[in-house]
Amino acid sequence: MKIVMAGEGAIARKHLAGIERIDGVEVVSLAGGNPADTEALAQELGIEHWSLDLDECLSRSGVEAAILTTPTQMHATQAIQVLEAGKHVLVEIPMADNLADSQRLVDVADSSSLTAMACHTRRFNPSHQWVHNRITSGELKLQHLVVETYFFRRENKNALGQARTWTDHLLWHHACHTVDLFQYQTGEVADRVAALQGPEHPELGIAMDMTIGLTVASGAVCSLALSFNNDGPLGTFFRYICDNGTYIARYDELIDGSGESIDVSKVDVSMDGIELQDREFFAAIDEGREPNGSVRQCLDAMTTLDRLEQTL
Repeated sequence: MKIVMAGEGAIARKHLAGIERIDGVEVVSLAGGNPADTEALAQELGIEHWSLDLDECLSRSGVEAAILTTPTQMHATQAIQVLEAGKHVLVEIPMADNLADSQRLVDVADSSSLTAMACHTRRFNPSHQWVHNRITSGELKLQHLVVETYFFRRENKNALGQARTWTDHLLWHHACHTVDLFQYQTGEVADRVAALQGPEHPELGIAMDMTIGLTVASGAVCSLALSFNNDGPLGTFFRYICDNGTYIARYDELIDGSGESIDVSKVDVSMDGIELQDREFFAAIDEGREPNGSVRQCLDAMTTLDRLEQTL
């Protein structure tokens, strides 16, 4: 399968590393935003073609699909552009930074015969899969999901320390991971939501701190704290408080409430959540089925984010 990678930043590199471990997939074109960085990445990885024009990349011979790792504000428009070009699309989280654009993307995807998936990677991390399997089997019942999402971003830089041309967002990007995960793990859409935020950054124009609360009808609660002001440790930590055990997940690692490590190496074919997510995208295309994490499935998370925004 020949694909286009759109984006030349940190997340694009993670997808490209995962794809190297997936048989039968070849990145034949790199669509970037910065010419020097795009050319350098294409040369580094031996990608035969690069351009700043996504349409040019999509029109390359044999291209079937695209993965979008571009700035958030471009996600919905570019995903629709890919679908209208007749290609399958995997778009980084979030699929859009508002509900209207999310719905527009879902409508276009529904009217096509193409695979359209959003990168809700937490569904695929082995740590979260381990918990999900036990919830769905009835072995565990979730009581409270407590999550901390912490970064230090008082300057507009990406994970590589490079200046960004766009501004990140706690609600529509980082909270999206947890909102979707909570609803995925419970199998329910939040019935009650609440959000509070701190002052906006004077230059970036975004809230730097936020807290979110969710409940579902079965009684489970989610508490989420987010900050761009936290000076380490960085990343997201998930504490699953269940009826008969507590489990703490960070990316692809899992420990129990006593600090004992849980072996999740046999949960799936890889320990890399991004690779597993990409495998699901390619498999869904090959098998002609809806992927886990389709834009239609993930619309519930965007609806909940919209409800949260209205409470701010």
